[in-house]
Amino acid sequence: MTTPHPGLDAALNYPLFSAIFNRRSRRISRGLKSIPAGSLSYTSEKEPKPLSPLEEALLIAATGTTGVTMPDLPLQDHEGHELVGSPLLKIYGRAASSPNNAQSTHFFLINDSGTYFIKRPDPDDIDPHYFTNGDLTPEKLIDYTEKCKVKVLDHRLDYPREYPFYFGTNGFVSNVPGSTILVPVIDMTRQYIHGIMYLLDQPDGFRPRFIDDWFFYRNAGVDKWVKNGFLNKDILPIPLGLEKTFRIHIEADLLMQNIMLAIQAMGLGGWIHAAFFSPFLLGDPQYKEHGTGLNFRYEKPICTLRNLLFFATPLPAWQANPVGLDGLLEGLCPPYYDTMSDAVDALQAEKYGKDGIYTHPKYLDKILKPGLAEKHIGEITHYSEEVVECTKDICTYIYETYGRFPAHVDAMLVPGVWVQAHNLDLEYYDRFYRGGYSESQANHDHLWYGH
Repeated sequence: MTTPHPGLDAALNYPLFSAIFNRRSRRISRGLKSIPAGSLSYTSEKEPKPLSPLEEALLIAATGTTGVTMPDLPLQDHEGHELVGSPLLKIYGRAASSPNNAQSTHFFLINDSGTYFIKRPDPDDIDPHYFTNGDLTPEKLIDYTEKCKVKVLDHRLDYPREYPFYFGTNGFVSNVPGSTILVPVIDMTRQYIHGIMYLLDQPDGFRPRFIDDWFFYRNAGVDKWVKNGFLNKDILPIPLGLEKTFRIHIEADLLMQNIMLAIQAMGLGGWIHAAFFSPFLLGDPQYKEHGTGLNFRYEKPICTLRNLLFFATPLPAWQANPVGLDGLLEGLCPPYYDTMSDAVDALQAEKYGKDGIYTHPKYLDKILKPGLAEKHIGEITHYSEEVVECTKDICTYIYETYGRFPAHVDAMLVPGVWVQAHNLDLEYYDRFYRGGYSESQANHDHLWYGH
């Protein structure tokens, strides 16, 4: 792929294995005036230099929509019994793998001009092969990513350079002027609900019961389903605590690695390191004296007699639950839905409703050859009514027992790390290191800034 911009052109054509082998944490950005480090002490004469809009656009693109997924799954088992061939939650593919393509990871971008939520573009407004059709230009890339940015704060989100906000040396080199930060926040609710459905969609005799390992290992709202034989009480049960993040966090890990490889290909510096604790990042009202963070909505569990057991219940079950950022990122749980039953119905509608990805052929038509989309939709089985109703009972049990959903993990999970990208102070690395940076860093200013 070639473009009219030498820096973008070099990054897009940078070899994958060169990015893997040359990737390093390079923490000293342009503009850090003093690095007190004994024999490696350094004083810089340079000023901070923020990333250009094009550079930030490429980092955002490394986390974004890249095409359409393929429904390349069987619809029957070896004995001809039907399988649910609709396990995906999204039809558009992303730059990293995601359990059931839930795409649960969302990013906030922090730079000198403010703090932004990176929303998903409207699928109907974009070419699903936008980044792979060969005609990418700087203008298109910037326009695409600017449509994704929603300013939530008019300043760089920051806190005092001390514990519990920064740890050790991070307070000197993290989230500094000129840097761009990408911090992931994971919506646990959709794939958490869907994961329960997926586990319940087993052949007769192989459907597990869910148990509450925080409440004497009793059935987690599934008594009637065990009694009527829909669930098998004699096979390995699934403790709610075992589910925890249910692998949903893996997507964030993969996307951050993508960003690091992009940083290397572009010739920038940067690294993955500890972010603000969740209460400070999202803005838990319990710590409002320190600041409001990203102003997420927190829902405090209703106090009931069951709270008597909470003294022995691990976190976060008895804490306020960050459920979303109103209008931008809302979990499938109260207060955005009246009940967990309504939330499950909303998830089903996203897949199988009038305009669902497994109902309207406009989605699959983008990837399947002409005439196959409608045929395939007609062949796909949905989750059975029993699976859906059992899922509702489990989700309702969690909410009514603990006053929050989920109980074992926050609705909006902060993995605890973020990625920083910045322009390197090459003089620092020239002075102290042998091979402190690669050719992409050496050529960066010339390719991206023309000097």
